[in-house]
Amino acid sequence: MVFQQDQATSTSQVTPFMEKAQAFALGIVDQVTQWATSPAFYFQIAAIAIAFTLAWLANRLLLKRVPFFSAAPTEGKMLKTRQLVYEARGILFRILSVVFLGVAANVALTSGGQDWMVRIAQGFTAIWLIYAILNRFVSNKVIQNFVRWIGIPIAVLSVLGLLDDVSAYLGGISLPLGISALQLVQLGLFGVVFFWVGRRSNDEGKKLIQRQDGLDPGTKEVFTKLFEIVLFGVIFVVVLQSASIDLTALAVFGGALGVGLGFGLQQIAANFISGIIILLDRSITIGDYIELEDERSGFLTKLTMRSATLETPDGKDIMVPNEQFITTAFTNWTHKDPRQRYEVKFTVAYDTDLDSLIEVLMPVIITYPKVLTEPEEPDIEIEQFGEYGIHMLIEFWASGIDEGENKFTADLMMLVWRTLRDHHIAMPVIYRAVAANVAEPSK
Repeated sequence: MVFQQDQATSTSQVTPFMEKAQAFALGIVDQVTQWATSPAFYFQIAAIAIAFTLAWLANRLLLKRVPFFSAAPTEGKMLKTRQLVYEARGILFRILSVVFLGVAANVALTSGGQDWMVRIAQGFTAIWLIYAILNRFVSNKVIQNFVRWIGIPIAVLSVLGLLDDVSAYLGGISLPLGISALQLVQLGLFGVVFFWVGRRSNDEGKKLIQRQDGLDPGTKEVFTKLFEIVLFGVIFVVVLQSASIDLTALAVFGGALGVGLGFGLQQIAANFISGIIILLDRSITIGDYIELEDERSGFLTKLTMRSATLETPDGKDIMVPNEQFITTAFTNWTHKDPRQRYEVKFTVAYDTDLDSLIEVLMPVIITYPKVLTEPEEPDIEIEQFGEYGIHMLIEFWASGIDEGENKFTADLMMLVWRTLRDHHIAMPVIYRAVAANVAEPSK
């Protein structure tokens, strides 16, 4: 009895499905029958075939007769435009097909009373054209992937007349925060497009600001960051409005975000605010040589709203959170003046004529290209009397940091050594003297 009841239940569940499937199949058969007996159907097929044939003939004629398509241009006026036209010869047939199918649709509607099949053919040909343009003329991978995986599917739905039905279905799905699935999809699509455009606009805006010679580097950096903040703030609002999202619906999300900033995102918020403070007080600017508390140092090459990038003389990048420049001490070697004072130390024997030493050594130091005479001229003086010789000190000013390509002290020490050697000025052999006084170890 139970088996019979289960079998009856299964039969009752399958019957409606079979009825729907049968009705769907009958509908398709009825539609095909109507097409087969309709003169307008065959008229549209003929119009499509004629349109593609005319496009093929026109394509061959233009490639043979038009000079722009016959040979690749290598010189002359408007060279880039002519090269672009020549590259378009590969998609000329698709362009002509879209044009002739548009004419065929008007003829089919006027003569046969229907143009839906021609319009569908024109739509798919236009998608075929877009795909060819994407592969031939667009090198940006972001744009290629966006058009290939988002733009073309939307175009296919539009051609098939299903876009409105899909939009209505997604619009009926309710999600948290008072938005629909359609609004969520629109938010993602508009977000990708507008933020990509915003990033490119931000890059061009930064270049324009950096080209303003009337602004000092610090002011340029401030305007650059303010421009970035305002630009992406406007884009964020535009994206929400484009997706038809009411800003008041984000009140709950804003509250949750505030709680998150207070706990898990407090370091991000601190770095963001510290970045704004740094930009406003100009304590560091691009190009400054900065030394941190832990003795790491480098040139400031990039300053974002989250961190600063220090490039060391050996090519490494140090990422420093903005908060560190607010809460800890650091040394900015070149903030106000790139000039620095350096020292070179050496030792000469006690029997050295120091007056003659200064007389032969000073011209060599002054003529060294990187030694400055302002704010002070270079100076040679006695640092102290050592155990094995007189310790001499050269003080000089130079522009920049004694790192990387600018090795001031290393170059000057080499000049000092050569000068002393050429003038037979002795330097004490300290290590030999020390070794002579060391007692021989007992056996």
